[in-house]
Amino acid sequence: MTLERDDASAVEAVETVNPAAGDGATVSTTGVVASRTRRDPSRTLRGCQRILILGRTGSGKTTLARELAAAIDVPHVELDALYFGPGFSTVPLPVLRERTTEAVAGERWVTDGNKSAVRDLVWPRADTVVWLDYPVAVSLWRLGKRALWRTSVLTTEASHSGDKAGLPKQMLSAAKGVLTALRSHRGQRRAYPRMFAEPQNHHLAVVRLRSPRATRRWLAGAATR
Repeated sequence: MTLERDDASAVEAVETVNPAAGDGATVSTTGVVASRTRRDPSRTLRGCQRILILGRTGSGKTTLARELAAAIDVPHVELDALYFGPGFSTVPLPVLRERTTEAVAGERWVTDGNKSAVRDLVWPRADTVVWLDYPVAVSLWRLGKRALWRTSVLTTEASHSGDKAGLPKQMLSAAKGVLTALRSHRGQRRAYPRMFAEPQNHHLAVVRLRSPRATRRWLAGAATR
């Protein structure tokens, strides 16, 4: 479980800040988990079989998950790829849940995504969480670049197909990512520590990375040990 300093009194926990993990990296677990597994994902991913990457929209979850999966030679499960179809359309919830259940059934994987609709399927299967808790400006910058790319893709597809009727709606949907990041910035910082503290999540070892620089240092170290 990972805690904000202000939330440290909310639960009984042992928090360890590891200077060797690079600036901005924090790892914490409950005392029970620490004594049973001895896993410290801020130092090494040894013993970490199923890793979930969390973070705000635009924080780079999928990129990190892809790189991490390649580094430790395990499958990468992208939850967004299970949810989105052609032209950024979405699948019905039952289909998403069925796909997610199948995708996380394996014994080793790295996955990324915050979708609450499948949290009850993913979190119990995961044993490690990597939380990208970056400043909101980082997410907004990346989302701006993503919105430009997505607009270009949608415009090109519409010009090729001649069907421009749904273009404004799809472009509006793409732009909503910016608002989502703004809304979730403070919400995640309050919600995640409390969620990690819940008894059903005590099996999770959590490393919290507060900047892209900290993430690069962590990936270069923990994924190779």
